[in-house]
Amino acid sequence: MSPGILVALMLTKLLKAKIHRARVTETQIDYHGSIRIDMDLLRASGIVPNEAVLVVDCDNGNRFETYVIPGEAGSGVIGVYGAAARLTAAGHVVIIMSFIHAEKKEIALHASNVLILNDDNHVAEKITQPSAI
Repeated sequence: MSPGILVALMLTKLLKAKIHRARVTETQIDYHGSIRIDMDLLRASGIVPNEAVLVVDCDNGNRFETYVIPGEAGSGVIGVYGAAARLTAAGHVVIIMSFIHAEKKEIALHASNVLILNDDNHVAEKITQPSAI
């Protein structure tokens, strides 16, 4: 390769993990902002504290990005805080997604973790979705 030529790394954005049909248990506008998720759900999904997530409210269509803070294990807590609390409400059903960027050679090795929750925010089903075709 000639000096001075830059080669851009081509990355594909893939779903890392999804927590499907979580029920919001609390909202607080006067908080510094984030989403609190039960630690059991974080462990099962592979989402980590401080990770950025996209949240989609199934009741009103709002979408917002925030970061994760861990909630008490087994509590079923899904708390939305700060400005994002204006975009959802306690009792609303949301989908929480995290993403990765992968090189082409990594796509065939990747699989996303999908958790389907019951009405109490506990795992009813876990699905592993391979990215390879």
